[in-house]
Amino acid sequence: MASNKAPTQNFIPIERIRDGILVLNNQSLRGILIVSSLNFGLKSADEQTAIIYQFQNFLNSLDFQTQILVISRRINMTGYIDRLKDVESKQTNDLLKLQTTEYIKFIEEIIGGGSIMTKNFYVTVPYFPLTELTSFIPDEDSKKKEPLTEQKFQAAKYQLYQRMEYVALGLRRCGLKSAPLKNAEIIELLWANYHPQEAEYGYYPDIPPELTK
Repeated sequence: MASNKAPTQNFIPIERIRDGILVLNNQSLRGILIVSSLNFGLKSADEQTAIIYQFQNFLNSLDFQTQILVISRRINMTGYIDRLKDVESKQTNDLLKLQTTEYIKFIEEIIGGGSIMTKNFYVTVPYFPLTELTSFIPDEDSKKKEPLTEQKFQAAKYQLYQRMEYVALGLRRCGLKSAPLKNAEIIELLWANYHPQEAEYGYYPDIPPELTK
C-alpha cells in the first residue's frame, strides 16, 4: 500500500532563502531582525515612560504589518559539564584541578539540574511584491500567482530592506539594538524550531556553502 504521508517540506510555506530573505510560496518576502533586550524593571519611572512613549510612536508610525517573535529554548549543559569533568580527570596540576572542580560545582549550582533557558527576540518584516495580500498566511491561490522574476525580486528586496532599516531605527529609539539575520542564521533558526530537542544539545546541521552567501 502506498504511503499517503506528505513530505514535511509541503507544510513549510518557504520556497527559498536568498540574500537574507525568505521567499514564500506565494512569492511574498520576509526579512528577520534579531533584537536585543533591556531590563525594563531596572529603569526609572521616567525612563520607563519614555520607552513606552517611543515604542508607541514606533508602532503607530508603521504602515505595514510586523510580527514579533519571542523564542524560549532550553539548552542542555550535560555535554559541557562532561567535558569539564574529562579535563578535570586529566589535570596534573593540583591547583588547576581544584579550580576546575570548583568551577564544575559552580556551573551545576547555577543551572540547577543540567539545563538553562535562553530567550531571543525577533521581528519579522514582510513585503508583498506581487499582491496586496496583508495576511502572514499564504492564501489558497498562491500557486496561481505569477512568478517572481529576478528584476521583481531585486526591486522587492530593496523595498524590504528599506522597511527593515525603518524598523531598526524605530527600535533603536526605544533603546534596542537589532541586526538582520543572514542566510545561515535563518536556516539555523528554522531548523531549531522544527528540531527543538537536537537544538537543545547544540546540534545544528551542516549548511551548504552556497546557502551562506
